[in-house]
Amino acid sequence: SMTPSPCLWGTTLTENTSGDRELFVRTTLRELVVYLVFLVDICLLTYGMTSSSTYYYTKAMTDLFINAAGESGVKFQSIGTMADFWDYTQGPLLDGLYWTRWYNNQSMETGDQSFIYYENMLLGVPRMRQIKMKNNSCKVHQDFQEEISGCFDVYNEKKEEDLNFGLINGTAWTYHTEKEIKGSSHWGLLTTYSGAGYYQDLGRTKDESQVILKELISNLWLDRGTRVVFIDFSTYNANINMFCVIRLVVEFPATGGAIPSYQIRTVRLIRYITTWDFFILGCEMVFCLFILYYMVEEILELRIHKFSYFGSIWNILDIVVILLAVVAIVFNIFRTVKVDKLLGHLLENPDIYADFEFLAFWQTQYNNMNAVNLFFAWIKIFKYISFNKTMTQLSSTLGRCAKDIAGFAIMFFIVFFAYAQLGYLLFGTEVESFSTFVKCIFTQFRIILGDFDYDAIDRANRVLGPIYFVTYVFFVFFVLLNMFLAIINDTYSEVKEELSSQTDELQITDIIKQSYMKTFTKLKLKKEKISDVEKALRSGSGEIEFKDFRETLKEMGHADHEISAAFSQFDRDGNQILDEDEQERMKKELEEKRVCNRNRLKTVLLLSRHVLHLESSVSNISSRLALIMEKIGLEDLPGSSNVNMEIILIITCLTHIFINLNLNTLFPFSY
Repeated sequence: SMTPSPCLWGTTLTENTSGDRELFVRTTLRELVVYLVFLVDICLLTYGMTSSSTYYYTKAMTDLFINAAGESGVKFQSIGTMADFWDYTQGPLLDGLYWTRWYNNQSMETGDQSFIYYENMLLGVPRMRQIKMKNNSCKVHQDFQEEISGCFDVYNEKKEEDLNFGLINGTAWTYHTEKEIKGSSHWGLLTTYSGAGYYQDLGRTKDESQVILKELISNLWLDRGTRVVFIDFSTYNANINMFCVIRLVVEFPATGGAIPSYQIRTVRLIRYITTWDFFILGCEMVFCLFILYYMVEEILELRIHKFSYFGSIWNILDIVVILLAVVAIVFNIFRTVKVDKLLGHLLENPDIYADFEFLAFWQTQYNNMNAVNLFFAWIKIFKYISFNKTMTQLSSTLGRCAKDIAGFAIMFFIVFFAYAQLGYLLFGTEVESFSTFVKCIFTQFRIILGDFDYDAIDRANRVLGPIYFVTYVFFVFFVLLNMFLAIINDTYSEVKEELSSQTDELQITDIIKQSYMKTFTKLKLKKEKISDVEKALRSGSGEIEFKDFRETLKEMGHADHEISAAFSQFDRDGNQILDEDEQERMKKELEEKRVCNRNRLKTVLLLSRHVLHLESSVSNISSRLALIMEKIGLEDLPGSSNVNMEIILIITCLTHIFINLNLNTLFPFSY
């Protein structure tokens, strides 16, 4: 019987493939082909949204606003005090923001619009925002209360200063909530800051901005209560259709000093302009169809298997990929609508702050989500190639040694975290890479990979530093890590040995050979569909006389006795003429013989595969018998080799008898 082909929605979970290995492999191969088309589509989507220009755009902005030094020699990264901050804002910041003249001092004739590097339009005006802490927000020890009057705690959102100060009038001196300025929280180096505070928008020109900055400096806009200052602005490059959203952050910790950090997000917010963009749009539509297809597929599988569906990690991975894809589709629509609305509002009011921070943040998260989804999509290929025994070695090895690895991991991480705690307490005050417990964990992973600063450890503690380092490298690197490898290696050897002894599984090569043979047979049958006899029948019209029938077949190279036998077989009345009834009977019998031969050929193909498996099984059994005899000591007995050979000979004879019986059943006259 022929193997039924899977339907459109058919998968190994919806089709009943438990007892039919061939159907299982065919269904898996069909799933793999469909999935590879989906994978190509998602790759085009993901890589079509990125550009190699992104890095160079980010680098240009980094060089200008982060690495450039002013007349005072202060760079953004070298800011250490409030005075340094003001030197930076009046020097490199203003010089970088406002470009109105060419290098020969000739005007660029762009009005009051600034084009950074002559290519990147400054959108709206930049904004400066600070967050302050209340005075007496912390408690001074009684021994120091007379000497220290004010106390400003480390940043805490509940203790933010919300009173007006300084000049009172103007946004720079008035507190605004996060909702009022449509701000968002920021994850800094020290802590996470809210979107509230005191803000000041700079001007459209350099002169206006200089006046604003001098006013802020002269009236002490930054003071002891200031915990962080943000400088936000956005640029757009029409050449590559990219937005660059820049946030410069300077944190002023309760310890004093300043800690600078920055965030430059280069994103593509306007999507469909070029022909390539519209090709990507087509890929997005195909992607939506694929997701719909897979959603229906998963629903069908869920209805059949109920809660047991979640027992497979591959099924959970399917759901994760689909959910991430649905979120990506929804965000794509939301982003397109939001950008159009924001750009329209900005073009109507060019003197306002262009708040692209929200969109840039979510666009970055969207890109991250696509990256993770693409990673899962590639990993999912293992689901479809695991039917082959060579492809299951990795999953079988990991599955079998999972318990051993988990048990040993407990021992490993007890030692690992003990060393992390020791390193944090010994070197945390002096060495940056040990300054927090989390940093200690990552530092110790880096030590395993050979990336560490031994001199810093030695300087922090000249006695315990070397002891910590030597013992850590010995126990963790030389002993425990190699135990992990030993467990995996040992399990892999077992799995490989077991898989090599399994010869009865239907492999992908068998399926390809069968498909090839069936296709070849079909083509051959089509070529031989019109036999010589049928040609002779068609050559005449009405009744066919023997002499005409004989002449036609003689031209085709047939012997006289063959022609006479064929004619007399169907000439029932013996009048040497084939009438219409006799011709119809002849055609029917020829068609029945053709169908019979075709069915026999299919059975031969099926039997030949069984014979191949049987022969491989016999060779495996004979080798095992030899091994058993060797173990029980039959090799030492006189004539043991003859006994061994006789057993193998008997098995081989039985195999050939089985083969001949089957083939004689099919072709009794040819065998």
